[in-house]
Amino acid sequence: MYRPYLQLHLLVLILAVTAILGKLISLPAPALVLWRTGLAALGLVLWQKIRKKNTLKISTPDVRSDTLKALGAGIILGAHWMAFFGSIQLSSVSICLAGMATTSFFTALTEPLINKSRLRWSDLVLGIMVIPGLLLIVGYSGHQWIGLVCALASAFLAAIFPVMNRRLTLRGIPPTTLTFYEMIGAFATCALASLFMGESPAAFWPSASDFLWLLVLAGLCTSFAFSFHIRLLRHFTAFAANLAINFEPVYGILLAALIFAEHKQLHPSFYLGSLTIIMANVLHAVLKRRGGKRAHPLL
Repeated sequence: MYRPYLQLHLLVLILAVTAILGKLISLPAPALVLWRTGLAALGLVLWQKIRKKNTLKISTPDVRSDTLKALGAGIILGAHWMAFFGSIQLSSVSICLAGMATTSFFTALTEPLINKSRLRWSDLVLGIMVIPGLLLIVGYSGHQWIGLVCALASAFLAAIFPVMNRRLTLRGIPPTTLTFYEMIGAFATCALASLFMGESPAAFWPSASDFLWLLVLAGLCTSFAFSFHIRLLRHFTAFAANLAINFEPVYGILLAALIFAEHKQLHPSFYLGSLTIIMANVLHAVLKRRGGKRAHPLL
């Protein structure tokens, strides 16, 4: 009876591990995402070969347009991941995840704009509730504000990506196929970003320990986590899944405290600010449930 719930929170824990791996890997953010997306795309190809299936081709009525849109979603995803890992490297896992907790509220603003629907005032009010939490976090960590800005940029891009992803899924593109094209788009984005940054080729080659963590990141936290999430949605409503995923920052901050002892560097105002943001997320989900509206799934 409780097994699906345990599996759901296992998924959230796996997602939280992503931030820990970002701290353990010494590669620059563009190179890190370049390896992550490249290995994930290769893993998907190998997995389909093992299963003897050929489902990595888009076969919708408007193949060209949908292919470009899938690659475009990958560009957004690549930029999101670069900002995410850049935030961790510029500040800490805890500050990055606190900033990422604003994703659902950016979604409340971006989704109506993209879908040309009416903005819900309850979402806007709850979004405003996040501001005091951010001010409390910035107040203690002023010297790490660049990392928090990167986290907020990552959260904003993460709010755009699911809306695009949901549209493409509703057009009949299988999740594995969509993931493959998005990995390609993200890979190309990171490759171009690396060229503009003028990184030396040596900076892109991982050490032995980096390569091990990259395999875990690409295999466990990307390909497996995505397919695992899709499978779990058979047992849960989108509301229940999103409510659990809102606790990713909690698990991530706890892991950062256990592994990197980041709690020794954090002021009580950080925890108060993070708690404010997380509670606003939970209240947002509860109000949506009472209003009879389902939150869109994280695809």
